[in-house]
Amino acid sequence: MKLIHGILLAVSLVITSFGGSAHSEQTSVNTSELSYESFVTSTKPIKCLYGYAAEKVGDHDAAIAIFEDCIERFNSVYSMIWLAQIYDTGVGIPRDERKATALLKRGAMTNDEAGYSTLAQYHYGVALIEGKGTPVDRAAGVAWLTKASEAGIQEAIDYLNSLPSS
Repeated sequence: MKLIHGILLAVSLVITSFGGSAHSEQTSVNTSELSYESFVTSTKPIKCLYGYAAEKVGDHDAAIAIFEDCIERFNSVYSMIWLAQIYDTGVGIPRDERKATALLKRGAMTNDEAGYSTLAQYHYGVALIEGKGTPVDRAAGVAWLTKASEAGIQEAIDYLNSLPSS
């Protein structure tokens, strides 16, 4: 969770720095220019960061729409992780651990340039070991956690170290 909080802080700083640059060229007549909904149809990848901001201010519908579009349009692992968290917690959408885990698996299997796939590998590994949204598969979970730990994800290292010997 410390890693996620660090990423969130960095994202919020990026959003603040970029201002309204992710707005689509044409904002809907019914959508305020200041609304996060105006980012849903943007064709610019920076908009994916606005999904996080929308979620944090309680605009769940806009956040979900932004993340879903970023996944479809850009195969954004960042968006997969956040949408998985939304499904896992059931905030603003019915709780669905299977969908959450499927998104984490997709993210874990995607090799993104930003490195979010290693974070997805960690979360997917934990889901496999704990049986969250998927049948328990300790061997596969350990394999994903090992991959994430080799990429430097401290939480994966800590989780692996906390596992009892089999």
